[in-house]
Amino acid sequence: MTKLIGVFMAFIALANAVKVPVTIYYESLCPDSAKFISEQVFPAVKNELKDHVDIKWVPFGKSTYSTQGSEIQFNCHHGPNECYGNKVHACAIEHIQASSYQTEFTRESLILSFINCMMKAGKNFPDNVYPGAACARESHVSIWENIQQCANSTEGSRLLMEHGQTTNAFQNPLTNVPTVVFKQQYDPKVNTRAQTDFLGALCQYVPQPQPKVCTANSSGVSITIAPFLVFIYLLQFWA
Repeated sequence: MTKLIGVFMAFIALANAVKVPVTIYYESLCPDSAKFISEQVFPAVKNELKDHVDIKWVPFGKSTYSTQGSEIQFNCHHGPNECYGNKVHACAIEHIQASSYQTEFTRESLILSFINCMMKAGKNFPDNVYPGAACARESHVSIWENIQQCANSTEGSRLLMEHGQTTNAFQNPLTNVPTVVFKQQYDPKVNTRAQTDFLGALCQYVPQPQPKVCTANSSGVSITIAPFLVFIYLLQFWA
């Protein structure tokens, strides 16, 4: 029986360690993207579900790009300012790292907070000052200068092109912005639900035993039960 309990606890730990892969295709100046990230994603992931989700951010949306020799030209859905914003996001995603001096923050939480701040700022820049530095301070990101330098260089263009390649490999052109994909499997119905109930959509994929925020959500029924199926299978050997 002791061995059986140990196996059970091991599978509980395995379930808790599994993170749900989520890909978010968005644009830096898209109002719908801003609303989705600030009102749906950020509140859901900031605290309760931060250890249960692995977000891949893809800041490109309905943009296009072309190459002329070594130069990369972008045409963005909401104009040139969005192209620069997309580069800032791409550079932030690339360069933000956790610090041993800030153990309360992870790389993922820093990126989430910075992107959320930038999306909330949108086109409303106080005193016409770009919000990058202010959002970096607010989000405890200490490398704004590196991000800015990257966005103003060929590195930023290269990173944004890579996000464009990722987007085009998924859908070319992208049908809706934002678009959300869970576990690398696009489901239009789940994407639609996630726009207004990201928490409920995500909880469908969080394995048992689920965190309280999912069990409190009547629609948060997990569809990931593999660890328990394996446990039931093993149970017969100790019966």
